[in-house]
Amino acid sequence: MATGCAWFLVLCSVFLCNLMKTLMPSISSLLSKMVQKDAEQESEMRAEIQEMKKEQCSISMMDEFARYARLERKINKTTDKLMTHVKSRTAQQAKMKWVVSIAFYILQAALMISLIWKYYSDPVTVVPSRWIAPVERLVAFPSGVAEGDHRPSACSPKKLTTQSGVGITCWLVVCNKVVTLGLNALS
Repeated sequence: MATGCAWFLVLCSVFLCNLMKTLMPSISSLLSKMVQKDAEQESEMRAEIQEMKKEQCSISMMDEFARYARLERKINKTTDKLMTHVKSRTAQQAKMKWVVSIAFYILQAALMISLIWKYYSDPVTVVPSRWIAPVERLVAFPSGVAEGDHRPSACSPKKLTTQSGVGITCWLVVCNKVVTLGLNALS
C-alpha cells in the first residue's frame, strides 16, 4: 500500500465525509422540503388570516358585535389549524434530520471500517523512523511495520536510515483532524 496512492484515497474519503457532515443540515432541509407539500397550504392559511384581520379592523366592535365575534372565532380556529400544521411540519423536519444523520454516520462508519479492513496489514506510507521515533509502534498500528527496511538516505546515499510505516488507523486520525481544522478555518 505504501507504494500506491492509498494515502490519497484515505485523505479524499475523509475530506468527503467531513464535507458531507458540514452540508448535512442543508441536505436534510432540502429533502424535507421535497417531501413536504404543506408550505402552500400554510401560506394560504396565513393569507386568509391576514384578510380576516383586515376585515375585522374595518368592523366596529360596538355596532356589529355578533359579526365581529364570529370573525374573531374564525380567526382563532384558522390560527389553531395553522399552528397544528406548523408543529407537524417541524416534527417531520426533525425526523428527517435525524434519519439523514443516522444514515450518514452508518455510511461513514462502513467506509472507515472497510478502509481499515482492506489496508490492515500494510503501512499507508513509509517515513524515516526518526520522524516518529518515540511513538513508532503506535503510529505503525495495525500494520506492525515499526522498524522496516533500511534504505539509503536522501542526503547521503552511503548512509542507511531506518524506515517506519504509518498504519491506517493513525493515518485516518491525522487526516480527519487536518481536514476538520482546514474546513473550520474556511468557514
